[in-house]
Formats: sequence, structure tokens, C-alpha cells
Amino acid sequence: MKSAILKPGKEVSIRRGHPWIFSGAIAKHDEMEAGDWLEVFDHKNQFIAAGFWGTGSIAVRILSRKSVSPDLAFWKEKIHNCLHTRNLLDFYPEANTNAYRLVHGEGDSIPGLIADVYGTCVVLQAHDYGIYRNLELIKEAILETLPWKPTTIYSKSKATLHDKTVEDVLLFGNELETVAKENGISFKVNWAEGQKTGFFLDQRFNRELVGKFSKDKSVMNCFSYSGGFSVYALKAGASEVASIDVSQKAVDLANENVILNQLDENKHHSITADVLEYLKEQKDQWDIVILDPPAFAKNLKKKHAAVMGYKRLNALGMQAVKPGGLLFTFSCSQVIDTDLFTNTITAAGIECGRNARILYRLGQGPDHPVNLFHPEGSYLKGLVLQID
Repeated sequence: MKSAILKPGKEVSIRRGHPWIFSGAIAKHDEMEAGDWLEVFDHKNQFIAAGFWGTGSIAVRILSRKSVSPDLAFWKEKIHNCLHTRNLLDFYPEANTNAYRLVHGEGDSIPGLIADVYGTCVVLQAHDYGIYRNLELIKEAILETLPWKPTTIYSKSKATLHDKTVEDVLLFGNELETVAKENGISFKVNWAEGQKTGFFLDQRFNRELVGKFSKDKSVMNCFSYSGGFSVYALKAGASEVASIDVSQKAVDLANENVILNQLDENKHHSITADVLEYLKEQKDQWDIVILDPPAFAKNLKKKHAAVMGYKRLNALGMQAVKPGGLLFTFSCSQVIDTDLFTNTITAAGIECGRNARILYRLGQGPDHPVNLFHPEGSYLKGLVLQID
């Protein structure tokens, strides 16, 4: 078994439950390749944890506090624990809803692994080479643990590992897309061509909230992607919905989902445009404006630029809201914490000269749990503002 030894004092955060060990905390280690399984010891040679070796700033992602090997039984226990949590949450395939996140990385004590369920299909994403090298075992664990039979298991890890030698592949079955249901609403999901694993499951409860306020309202959904918020708004009786995205593929997908749910196409306007440029012409025009942009910052180096971007976007978004209307605004940038996000939205309000009040503070759904000792996992921040 390969191993690494920590510098004195560096075991404290690990013993407190943090799932990462940074490279600067390691005093010495065996010769290893990315994805090797190893055991970690403190400077007194006492066992600390076991996990996968990485070559970046995160040297070890911890998967166990016991001396174990990642065999099939290990992965079956991990998947079983994730399934138990989803059963507890009532996130489980049924007639009305059959899409949810089965595995959420650090939040489920499996750093580096994402698994999303769409009907009878499971889409995996490896964010770590150790996970990637174990995908066959993980596939077997899923097939043997889930009480229903998956028809397809797909690995979509090329983008997350940033490795040209990695290919997205079918591990089991042959489906590349399906129609999934969320609260009785149907969505076409294509994991081979779509973003992430094909659909943003973390916004499930926030989409419901948009629907709650949308009856007889005009709604502008910016960065609309597959039109999730748009479809919920139309289903709830919105008078008009605009879906804006710079990607023509995304706009086409939103249109498909409107048709799929047999909603009034005359009330839906799909627009391929740069959101910032489009917003400049939308002053006081909409009852509800939704801003759900892609991550503006994926690392600390881009943090300042991201804050400026969110400020500029939200100032324009506020200006587009009719007096008394609502702004739903989100950030999925992990390096932008809740306080910084709120402060940035406050700065946007000052810049555009609109008074506002916070009605809701939003986040990711409970099938995207946050490890108590890894607050970085609370990546999705959202506010619902009423704009005067």
C-alpha cells in the first residue's frame, strides 16, 4: 500500500473531517501517479485516512477514515449510503419525478464523483483520476445496488478532467438521451451533447418557486439553457416568457421542451443573443427577471473579475424589472461565497439606483448535500429580490 506522511500539525483539519489534503501539508510520500490509492499518516506515523492521489494543489481526496481498499464491496457500500439519503429525501424515481442527483462528491463522502439519474439512465462524472480509474467498479456497484435496473450508465468525464486522452463513453447500455420528469414536467436530456450531465438538477426547488410567482406575469429567463425556468413559468400560467441564451443549441432545446409539454408556443419567445447586450434595452419591462449565468469564476485568480461581472449583470437585471417585480439571481461560482454574493448584489442595487428587498435566500437542492466540514460545497447561491 502506498502512503504519504503529513507535516506536524497538518492532521488537525483532516481529523476534523475536511475531505481534502493539500500538497503543502505533505512532508513525504511514495512515488505515485494521479489516481493511485494511498494511506495517509501523521508525523507520528498514526493512520489518518485513505484516498486518491492527485497531482494538483489537492494532493489527496479522502474517501475513507479506515484502512480499506476500493474494491467492489467498498463502492457498493458508498452507493448504498447515497441511495439511503435519497430515499430519506423522497428523491426517488416515480411517475411524477424521475430525475435527481444520486452522488454529490464531497457531500456524499465520495470526493470527485457525480452521478445523476434521469429515468432509468445514470450519468457519471469523474472530477478526479482515482474516480476515473475506478469507473468500471463504480458501474458494477450501481448495477448491483440500485433496486431498479439502469438501462444506461454513461461516463462524461472528458471536460471535468481537462484531458484530451479521456473519452466520454457508454459504460452500460446505449442511450445518449431521454425524456426526464420533474414535478410532472418533461424535459429532454441529452448527456452526450448537453452541458454538465445534461440538465441542471440543483435548481429543482428554485424552478418551483419561479412557477409559484409566474401566473399572469411576464418572465424573462436569462442564460436559459434548456428552458427549465421558462417551462415552469409557462406551466404556471405566465402571460409571456422570453428565453435568452447565446447558444443557438440551448435556445432550440428550450423550444423543444416548451413543445414537449404542450404549452402555448405563442407565449414563448426564444432569443439567441448576448445576455448583457440584450438587457441594456430592457428597462422596466418584465414582472420577473431570472439571472442564472454559468460560473463567472472557477478559481481564485478570477474572483475579482467575477465580482465585477456579477455586479454589472445584476445592475442591468434590476433595471429590467418593473417596479414591484421580482429578480431571481444566482451564482454557481464556488469561490464566490454567500456574503460576497449578497454584497455584490447590494453594490449592483446602489449602481442602478433601485431600492430592493430580499424575499428569499436560495441554494442547491438537498440531493446536492453539503459536507458539514467542507463548506466550499455550498456552491449555488440565490436571492429573490423585490425591486421598487
